[in-house]
Amino acid sequence: MSTPWTLSRRAERMNPSVIREILKLTAQPGIISLAGGLPSPATFPVDAFAQACAEVLATDGPAALQYAASEGHGPLREWVAAQLPWAVDPAQVLITTGSQQALDLVGKVLIDSGSRVLVETPTYLGALQAFAPMEPQIEGVACTDEGPDPDDLVRRGPSARFLYVLPNFQNPTGRSLSEGARQALVQQADRLGLPLVEDNPYGELWFDQPPPAPLSARHPDGCLYLGSFSKVLAPGLRLGYVVAPKAIFPKLLQAKQAADLHTPGFNQRLASAVLRDGFMERHVPRVRALYRQQCRVMLDALGHEMGGLGVQWNAPEGGMFLWLRLPEGMDATALLPQAVARGVAYVPGAAFYADSADPRTLRLSFVTASEDQIRSGIAALAATVREALPRPTAVPVARPQSSGVTA
Repeated sequence: MSTPWTLSRRAERMNPSVIREILKLTAQPGIISLAGGLPSPATFPVDAFAQACAEVLATDGPAALQYAASEGHGPLREWVAAQLPWAVDPAQVLITTGSQQALDLVGKVLIDSGSRVLVETPTYLGALQAFAPMEPQIEGVACTDEGPDPDDLVRRGPSARFLYVLPNFQNPTGRSLSEGARQALVQQADRLGLPLVEDNPYGELWFDQPPPAPLSARHPDGCLYLGSFSKVLAPGLRLGYVVAPKAIFPKLLQAKQAADLHTPGFNQRLASAVLRDGFMERHVPRVRALYRQQCRVMLDALGHEMGGLGVQWNAPEGGMFLWLRLPEGMDATALLPQAVARGVAYVPGAAFYADSADPRTLRLSFVTASEDQIRSGIAALAATVREALPRPTAVPVARPQSSGVTA
């Protein structure tokens, strides 16, 4: 029978998550996953949530299980506003169902079909997925270790709707913007009249010193600020937030009302109960210490296993990821099946580019696997690379011609 369904043009632009597809591979027995951006389950404060669950149900159960305000739970909005390093009215804080929903709302409110949207090169895959159904023209701004290239931003900035940027321990590269780079970016965006969408899910996961102040603290009226509880509490809560200038907050709220009415009130109350009394000041340093150690293990393993192979990688100062570039002529996507056959998985970097992808790049996560798994996984990856290295073309040796004289 023929199908009566006709997909919308928007649906045709939707694509599956490359990372989610790769995670299916990691479900196979014996696969070490250095692919997914999953926080370590060892960091989840299970006992604190068990106590909070009993408390919320005992003291506020009916309200927690009822429909709730679309803006979010008042005490949680107040907590978010109080933690930010610039003056924020809690009325500017919209609680979202993960920061991924915040990206979806930003796309719905700010993007028209054909709108030009700027992103870093490379950038977060989930943002590309969230924006794509709105039918924009997404352009990658050339980037260095110091962030977006000023000249390319000047060339692309005029008439663009916004620049999406992750200044802290970026997904996928792990890079961070310096104080000078942040100040220069904000000043340049202001001159261009270019709004900034600042995504900061990893900012609290610094190893040795906190990153510089957010872009939004320098230019609140020209920035949207996205945050998440997934990386510091638990991703299963699906709690994020967006801090918006008062001029556009109502439209974000209306878009959320149309999407899901509100983020689960029970989850919000749980988080609010856990966050009381300085919990984060005790909890997050333990997360940082774990991730710092696991990052060092991965960097040591890379240095030990990849030496002499022509592989390049960075040393992030926080977050969950590092970025690796294979030798000239190799393709990380084509290499993945061979790596999986050896028992290790990663995310090819091509998926993180809006355009002109570098096929040699790949993302590694160091936070979910154990130290032994990291060492074994990097050894397996190095063996895969070593086996796939282009072999030098053999030059035939000319044989001397016989003179015809015999002894």
